[in-house]
Amino acid sequence: MRVVLAGFNVDSRVVAEAIQAGVPQERMSPEVLSAAYARISRDPKPVTELRREALDEVEKARTSNRKIIFGMGHHSVAEHAVFNFDILGASRLAIETIEHFRLCSFTEKSQRYITLDNDFVIPEELSGTALESRLISLVTRQAELYESLHEALRARIGQEQPDLESSKAGQRLLDSWAKEDARYVTILATTGQLGMTANARNLELMIRRTAASGLVELQVLAHQLFEAGAAVAPSVLLFTEPCAFDTETWPDIVETGRSLIGDQPPATPPSELVRVVHATSEADSHIAATMLATALCIPFDRARDAVRKNNEALPSLVQAALRRMEFYDSPPREFEHASLCFELVLSSCAFAQLKRHRMATLSVQDYDPSLGLTVPPSITAIGETERFEEHAQAAESLWQAVRDVAPRAAAYALTNAHRRRVLATMNLRDLYHFVRLREDKHAQWDIRDIASQMRALAEAYMPLCSVLLSGKDSYPDKYEAVFGKRPAALPSEV
Repeated sequence: MRVVLAGFNVDSRVVAEAIQAGVPQERMSPEVLSAAYARISRDPKPVTELRREALDEVEKARTSNRKIIFGMGHHSVAEHAVFNFDILGASRLAIETIEHFRLCSFTEKSQRYITLDNDFVIPEELSGTALESRLISLVTRQAELYESLHEALRARIGQEQPDLESSKAGQRLLDSWAKEDARYVTILATTGQLGMTANARNLELMIRRTAASGLVELQVLAHQLFEAGAAVAPSVLLFTEPCAFDTETWPDIVETGRSLIGDQPPATPPSELVRVVHATSEADSHIAATMLATALCIPFDRARDAVRKNNEALPSLVQAALRRMEFYDSPPREFEHASLCFELVLSSCAFAQLKRHRMATLSVQDYDPSLGLTVPPSITAIGETERFEEHAQAAESLWQAVRDVAPRAAAYALTNAHRRRVLATMNLRDLYHFVRLREDKHAQWDIRDIASQMRALAEAYMPLCSVLLSGKDSYPDKYEAVFGKRPAALPSEV
């Protein structure tokens, strides 16, 4: 066996320096790897030689890529071409769409740790209209309220946590807590930035879907992504124009749905923000049977029958699967065969964190002011609920005005406190990861509350297999309650 490092990410400035030093630009293209790897299945030469040939004949490699991807339909070879993008000045609303693409990687500017400035997007849909001045006025009032809330929250938290004031690290933590709740007043037109890594296949899909979006900002993004990617790797970005499937499918579903059930009355704040709408039947037994089938190499039906006949043995089988699991481990993959579908009504702040769990299946509805507001308890504690809600009402008034002329752009006016409804389906293995991260004491309080409720519901539906479901900080206690001893590794030691 031999392992050869074929390539790795480099900064674009390093590429520019290489070109300036005399390296031909086409030799820096990621298409070379795609073309070389595409030939592995049909060419007996070592892959190292295939890469060398592709590098020496880039135009031939590009022709090969187009033939294999377009002519033969082997689109997966485009996944070997990888791009890194800096995306600056995008609105929070646009970023939600960008980060919807689950197989890309993102790191985003956090409103929890960075003091917000007055930067925001003026949507092209509103530019030059009377609504533009209303948006600017709303942002001006937002900036004043954000600064006021930040100062008041910082002072209160400092009084409640005087021990943290004695160190710079503690002061930074206190300040981040204050920003965490002050940001609930900011609107979705506020800008952010992120780093994005995407292979060509996923980049192509992103370009096509954002180009088909009803938002001009996303259409501009699609154009810029294509221009940047095609400049260095034109042969792997082929299907970038929106087709009827991209532009007409959802409008058709909406029209068909309305003909079936008619117009619905406006939503009202729900009594439950987290509930289960579907769950795998007999989930504990189902997971146990899948583990038994895998372990003993027997048909699933036989394993299921054995589990049903020996139901009292289920706890010992599940414990055998979890006994050696540390807080950083995932349960066996067989836990993916059971899932829960949650209906969540959550704030923009909470959704910003939920959407990062891209292996979950998220069906996301538009923001809807009639679902109510998520008001941070700290805002109430400092006596600022009235001003907070007045600002939200001003945002809702602008939302309604924009909705009448440009429906897709209306959400720009809403705040981080406004809510949307989301259907989130997670298998139990993914739920372990989600709860471990989001119910941990270091997690933001809004998503932590949601994770706690999701964990409690999972325990009710599949009590045996969710026995170690917990935030990272409480995992040692959960483990000890089940196995009578502490786990080998403790979170504080890592």
